[in-house]
Amino acid sequence: MSRILITSALPYVNGVKHLGNLAGSMLPADVFARFCRACGHETLAICATDEHGTPAELAAAEAGEEVAAFCARWHERQRELGEAFGLSWDHFGRTSSPQNHAFTQHLADRLDANGYIEERTIRQVYSLEDERFLPDRYVVGTCPHCGYDRARGDQCENCTRVLDPTDLLEPRSAISGLTRLEVRESRHLYLLQSKLVDRLRQWIGSQTEWPHLVTSIALKWLDEGLQDRGITRDLKWGVPVAHDGKWEGLAGKVFYVWFDAPIGYIGATKEWADLDPKARDWERWWRLGKGADAVRYVQFMGKDNVPFHTVGFPATLLGSGEDWKLVDVIKGVNWLTYYGGKFSTSQRRGVFMDQALEVLPADYWRYYLTANAPEGSDSSFTWEHFAATVNKDLADVLGNFVNRLLKFSTARFGETVPAGGAPGPEEAALLPALAARMAAYKGHLEAIELRKAMGELRAIWVLGNEYLARAAPWVAIKTDPERAAIIIRTGINLARLMALLSWPVIPGTAERILAAVDPALADRAGGIVRWPSGSIEDEMSRLGPGAPIAVPGLLFRKLDPEEVAALEARFGGADAAPAPGK
Repeated sequence: MSRILITSALPYVNGVKHLGNLAGSMLPADVFARFCRACGHETLAICATDEHGTPAELAAAEAGEEVAAFCARWHERQRELGEAFGLSWDHFGRTSSPQNHAFTQHLADRLDANGYIEERTIRQVYSLEDERFLPDRYVVGTCPHCGYDRARGDQCENCTRVLDPTDLLEPRSAISGLTRLEVRESRHLYLLQSKLVDRLRQWIGSQTEWPHLVTSIALKWLDEGLQDRGITRDLKWGVPVAHDGKWEGLAGKVFYVWFDAPIGYIGATKEWADLDPKARDWERWWRLGKGADAVRYVQFMGKDNVPFHTVGFPATLLGSGEDWKLVDVIKGVNWLTYYGGKFSTSQRRGVFMDQALEVLPADYWRYYLTANAPEGSDSSFTWEHFAATVNKDLADVLGNFVNRLLKFSTARFGETVPAGGAPGPEEAALLPALAARMAAYKGHLEAIELRKAMGELRAIWVLGNEYLARAAPWVAIKTDPERAAIIIRTGINLARLMALLSWPVIPGTAERILAAVDPALADRAGGIVRWPSGSIEDEMSRLGPGAPIAVPGLLFRKLDPEEVAALEARFGGADAAPAPGK
């Protein structure tokens, strides 16, 4: 058994997250975490709301709330929605926690002690109307690289280039929208990333399990010349820079959100350890001297977050001189788009998590988003494609197999697994094909190749339908009831096996199938459905004659053209901008 630490990019606290956020980090992290638990690995899945920075202050002001209350409210809402989608975090923390404050200040102290922090006087945008300095995201304007006219002062949402507010063309205040801006001097701390380039390049070059997308982004940053990065901001909400008598001249400033947010993975782990009496010592996950050298650490994120996790956060940990666990695998993905355009929280464009659950239960979305994970390139969500996937894969393949099998069995043989018959050529042919597909499916999940994994899972569902079609128990029952019995018994065991294999992706449906065909196992699951561990012959004979069964009811319903048209009208297509909802 291995120990596996899993983190997903922290969702920002300013509102309900859209399906692109879910598909880019939180959902693939959960599928992998469930798979690891199913295989018996000691698994810790950590996430948190990213609560500091300009957007939280702006959103709170717009809502007429104190920023602390605003963040607390949205943290709880995001936790509720994540759990409604079946996201099985071991802990969902907050970057505003005392634990994260302490770690952020500690690591800044260590970096300073090792010569990687420098205090500099910089020229910064000041708004005459707002009577305040405007940190990065408080300034919007035109990106000098791609011409996008709503670029933020820290990063262009369109081309992902990292910016400083003074880089923007035609800048304006994000608070007032006015342009009476001037540049004034202000003191800030800088992380001397340029002094860590050689160590970062050596570390990045040693990684053999990163996708090409991740490695290429990381090396691009180094090759273009890694710049020293300001890690403090003129804000009130955040981790205070001045602490324990240190940096008192910077009182009133806070650490930059992109400095403290990745540290939030450690902070949230400490939160978990402090709050959960069943939690194991947090240090065994993060400190090499405490056992973290035996941990496999996997991060999940969209491509826009990759630079901060391949350069910024590692620079912090390496520069500290302490024995922190560095990531082993970064699963970076491209974007899920909405009719070819970007999902956007700020522009309120796309389908959001609360709205999605109003349309259909979580497993419909979990399967679709995993089967269409934007791994090799961007993937485009359209209602037509979503409906086609639901109707074909979930309703016609998996749902049809389980429901017609169990309806036929209970109608002809009663509410137990039928006795009689012996395996024949059809059953003999099924087993090796099934074993091969299962091995390929497990291999793709281990490699975190989610689209390929879903292709194999669907192929397993198809094997079941093809077996029933060839064996035709509804024909055999007329002349050879024992032959019909072995076909049905084989099918029921296959339905059980499908549930075990499907649980990482569609846990609610998998548990419904298990409750119908193996209620004792469903009762014993204890929140984890174990991966099949026996031979294919053993797994396909787990349920013997007399075992209780039931019909689970409709597992997946189809979406008809009229409903798809109504959803398009509600949410729109390429030019739509629906509101995020609650």
